Amino acid sequence: MKNLWTGILNFCIFDNIQPSVNPNMTVMDPKIKELYARYRSGGLDRRTFLRKLTFMAGGVAAAVSWLSILEKNQLYAGIPAGDDPQLHTEFITYQGPKGEVRAYLARPLVEQKLPGVIVIHENRGLVPHILDVNRRMAREGFLALAPDALSPLGGTPEDDEDRGRTMMRELDREETVENFVAAVKYLDTHPLTNGKVGCTGFCWGGGMTNQVAVRAPELDAAVPYYGSQPDPEDVPNIKAGLMLHYAGEDERINSGIPAFEEALQKAGVEYQIFIYEGAQHAFNNDSNPGRYHKEAAELAWKRTIAFFREKLLEADAFSRPSTPPPRKGGSG
Repeated sequence: MKNLWTGILNFCIFDNIQPSVNPNMTVMDPKIKELYARYRSGGLDRRTFLRKLTFMAGGVAAAVSWLSILEKNQLYAGIPAGDDPQLHTEFITYQGPKGEVRAYLARPLVEQKLPGVIVIHENRGLVPHILDVNRRMAREGFLALAPDALSPLGGTPEDDEDRGRTMMRELDREETVENFVAAVKYLDTHPLTNGKVGCTGFCWGGGMTNQVAVRAPELDAAVPYYGSQPDPEDVPNIKAGLMLHYAGEDERINSGIPAFEEALQKAGVEYQIFIYEGAQHAFNNDSNPGRYHKEAAELAWKRTIAFFREKLLEADAFSRPSTPPPRKGGSG
């Protein structure tokens, strides 16, 4: 709370905003929620957001109060507790090229060996939302592992996503890619896996998933969500089957699709592309109401799980049906 006060007061002093609490505002104005959604999605920098929030709230005290509520709701919105009796969950470490990497492991309590799936977080680090996504993956019958890219910097900070986002910019890109490639090797040789490994990621993690596909020939399947594409000259290195999810309203990321698809075709890489019209970047994140698109998220998840089951499970390992044989190209 002290940090919130300090930040808002500094912006008020710098911009000569006169703080005066609005005594009539006992219910949050929906416009404040919209403002926060714009900030969360990258539409506003923190300075502009705080200045507008203070003005809309009617003063510093109200702004601090609303911001505290917004950030707490954002952190835990839609995220169930991690005490599922059908899962085993724990934080583990595995060896990266320059040190240990902390990761969240989740798996169903079953006897047979399971395929492994890496879940790569967005650009704020290993936040509660991604821990929940990792558990969802485990409930589908996988040994799921969510590494923390910020491990070299001490790990993702708790209750401070802005700090996590700032720290992400401080990462060494090459070391970060190799840390995720090391996760493939960790799961490939894990005694509780069947030796098959998939990888999925969201936003920043979608781009990282593409890089893992380029760098890890052991990878069997990759499903990046609205991720930046690898360089076309690196595409022939991809050995995994790909399922690519994109939002229809995501001009920056989607501008890279044609060159990526051309390179995939030339290299003979097996792939599927799905574009979800009406959905925005980060449509899978159900803790971000400003971006979450329920229909697109559920359909993409259904396709993802079917794809992983097809690529990673031995025949008859589960009674659940698999997806039809994948085709090269496509949209939907």
